[in-house]
Amino acid sequence: MARELGLAFDAAAVSFLIADLSGRALVRLAHVPLAPGQGAGHDPALLRERRDDEESATVLPFDGGPGEQAVRTQTVQVLEPGDAGADGELAHLWRVLAPVTERGEAIGLLEMLLPDEPDREVVAELAELAHLLAFVVIANRRHTDLFDWAERSQQFSLSAEIQQRLLPEARTCEAAAFTLAGWLEPAADIGGDTFDYSLARDWLHLSLTDAMGHGVDAALTASMCLGGLRGARRRGMSLIEQVTLTNSALADHAASRAGEDFVTGLIGRVELQTGRLDLVNAGHVPPYLLRAGELTLLDCDTDLPLGMFAESGYASTRVSLEPGDRIVFVTDGMLERNAADVDLPGAILGTEDLHPREVVRALADTALAAAGHALQDDATVLVLDWHGRHEGSRTAASGADPSQASDPLP
Repeated sequence: MARELGLAFDAAAVSFLIADLSGRALVRLAHVPLAPGQGAGHDPALLRERRDDEESATVLPFDGGPGEQAVRTQTVQVLEPGDAGADGELAHLWRVLAPVTERGEAIGLLEMLLPDEPDREVVAELAELAHLLAFVVIANRRHTDLFDWAERSQQFSLSAEIQQRLLPEARTCEAAAFTLAGWLEPAADIGGDTFDYSLARDWLHLSLTDAMGHGVDAALTASMCLGGLRGARRRGMSLIEQVTLTNSALADHAASRAGEDFVTGLIGRVELQTGRLDLVNAGHVPPYLLRAGELTLLDCDTDLPLGMFAESGYASTRVSLEPGDRIVFVTDGMLERNAADVDLPGAILGTEDLHPREVVRALADTALAAAGHALQDDATVLVLDWHGRHEGSRTAASGADPSQASDPLP
């Protein structure tokens, strides 16, 4: 695709900048044939570059520059020669950065170096082609590890690998009625956090869970919990039935191995026609409600964690969402141990104007900073913005809703 785009636009270079899993960088993914005698790590002077045979991945940390601005604002950035960051033979070229996005999920950027200034029509066409590239990546990553390799600037432990596979493939979802985004900041010893969602025709299902313990055991418990919730949901069970079935499965498994595997969590679903949120609290931290500039904790019934007792009963709390509401779900890794100094209410209020995609990362950054970048427990955040217009069409341009995007960095 890069070759065809280069020919169509007379581009000197075309690259795909995939979003790093850290959320704090882009990675330039390129196919670069090795010269005779070269191998992996062929040129130590190429800072932050990783090689896998002929595949190259170069980390470009967010620094407030045009790459980060393009992701944050979901707008095409056009850079004049001299401002484009290119030197040598490429210094005279124009640089275009177009968001590769689908339903608000920022997959990365399409980068092109052009000999002439692109006019408005060309910029619009590149924006649409970048949106098309998002579907190319989504379809093809099912058949290869290439994209996973590129977006991982750090190695994963076994428990981290299990945990990542439990998370939804898209961490952001925009719809006419809502915008949702989740983020998991893992501890050094994985703590078993997960979040999940599924959009049906008239329902949004969501969950945030925290399995007891750390490492592989916690990841396996989280896997059983999420498998139970997903399986029951896909069988058309009610919210209470989903929770009850999952609790029984976890409790039976714990009894069979004389263990004490249990999971705290918030499991809910939103009726998109009405904005009615039904929420089960299984021994978890209650969520925050930000409404009209006022932040409160949702007053919801609290039941036992999942997996403690097979006979446990569960009830749901009903909340009527209003347009403009924001619900913030967190795990206790955001609130205790070495992240206890986080002013979470202040951080939520301070990010009120941001897109949920930026909010979850900003809140995770707050926890990381308070913990000295050494979390003792996973810190996970799920943010739901309710727009209240399910009957209308979603406003979108090249994979994102421009009216919901964050403002540029100063």
